[in-house]
Amino acid sequence: MTDLINLHISEAADLLAKKEISSVELTQAHLSEMEKGCVLNAFITETPERAMADAEASDKRRANGESFGALDGIPIANKDLYCTKDVRTTAASKILSKFVPTYESTVTQNLKDAGTVMLGKVNTDQFAMGGSTRTSYFGESKNPWTDANGEYTLTPGGSSGGSAAAVAAGLCMGATGSDTGGSIRQPASFCGITGIKPTYGRCSRWGIVAFASSLDQAGPMARSVKDCAIMLETMAGYDKKDSTSVNTPVPNYVSALTGDIRGKKIGIPKEYRMDGMNEDVAKVWDKGIQLLKDAGAEIVDISMPHTKYALPVYYIIACAEASSNLSRYDGVRYTTRVEGATLDDMYKNTRTDGFGDEVIRRILLGTFVLSAGFYDAYYTRAQRVRRLIAEDFKKAFETVDAILAPAAPTPALSFADMANMDPVSTYLGDVFTTPSSLAGVPSLALPVGMSSGGLPIGLQIIGKHFDENTVFQVADVMEKSAGFNLMPHRVKG
Repeated sequence: MTDLINLHISEAADLLAKKEISSVELTQAHLSEMEKGCVLNAFITETPERAMADAEASDKRRANGESFGALDGIPIANKDLYCTKDVRTTAASKILSKFVPTYESTVTQNLKDAGTVMLGKVNTDQFAMGGSTRTSYFGESKNPWTDANGEYTLTPGGSSGGSAAAVAAGLCMGATGSDTGGSIRQPASFCGITGIKPTYGRCSRWGIVAFASSLDQAGPMARSVKDCAIMLETMAGYDKKDSTSVNTPVPNYVSALTGDIRGKKIGIPKEYRMDGMNEDVAKVWDKGIQLLKDAGAEIVDISMPHTKYALPVYYIIACAEASSNLSRYDGVRYTTRVEGATLDDMYKNTRTDGFGDEVIRRILLGTFVLSAGFYDAYYTRAQRVRRLIAEDFKKAFETVDAILAPAAPTPALSFADMANMDPVSTYLGDVFTTPSSLAGVPSLALPVGMSSGGLPIGLQIIGKHFDENTVFQVADVMEKSAGFNLMPHRVKG
């Protein structure tokens, strides 16, 4: 009997096409695993009835010879930032805890039209602000990789931590994530899965709860490079409802997985090898460099001198945009309301009660840098430096085809360690991912090795604007060369 939980999307698609398994069987297996996996708190809202209806409809299409393609009948989960019609969408916040959209986000509609089976909405840091899911109003998600005592004490990363945990634990076959400053790539590294932040503008942001509009980008998370390629091809595309969506054709990403990168030039940025770098991460990075060299790629040392400014620039711009975006949550329309003696009191009470500490912190910081007297000193200057960071990438890609770097500065951290860290220290977890976010270039994280403590470590492959094909091509070769096929132990039921 095929172990349905351990299948990749591409493998399940082949079995479904041959009618060796049914979508109903596949969906039932994952719903059962979700029941056992509730200890991980990966899901905020489960939709088993809809999932079974979706699966039955898929099987009926196949029986009639009307299959929609590779994703038809595949059980997935959606990050709870994506608006889903008639299904609660909370952004992991109290203020939106009762919000049920009357419309569907463009990305989830694309997946729905491809015949996917929606298992539910997965956990995230509140409004995607955080790197551990600790800021979620619904409680933190647990990493399915356990500590030395076999306990679930490790963070799955964030903000797409629920997505990463669900995929790694076999609760779903793939999941949507969103990446503002590393929120797909860091949790992918922590949980030993693959995830890609595509080029900014490649996927529509319409219907996704906004954090920082010039940075937010939708992307897939799955267990292999090929699975991410399959998902992204469906998720991507021009959308006239999103003014930042770019009207450019979506390639066949799977066709890019040629297995051949001979002659490709891979850049290694010297600024990413920092003082005090985690020894395990450094070893895996060196391993990745050697794997690509052995595969016929040319390794090129490059310099990206403005990398050191990426973190402060990112947090100034992201918080400024968050301050603006979150002003709409005032208790007047679709949010949970806390009454007050006056309208101003109602605004104050609603936002104080509805937002968590981290969200409030970022709103205050964003409001400060946008205020009179500080706008030019902080926000305008940050935008100028952002341009310099983007120019670093542009110059690098004049001589290399892709860039290889760590995805996160450490393996997965424990919740206890994170609880003892101040907010600024936690922000350092984005040190390797924010530069490519600011530049808007595609970046894919995949597991390449293990730490001395037995935890997965991922690397990221960064490409030119709208050249996800090269990113997938290089990542596919590295995936096969690394041979990383480990999964966490099945979740304790």
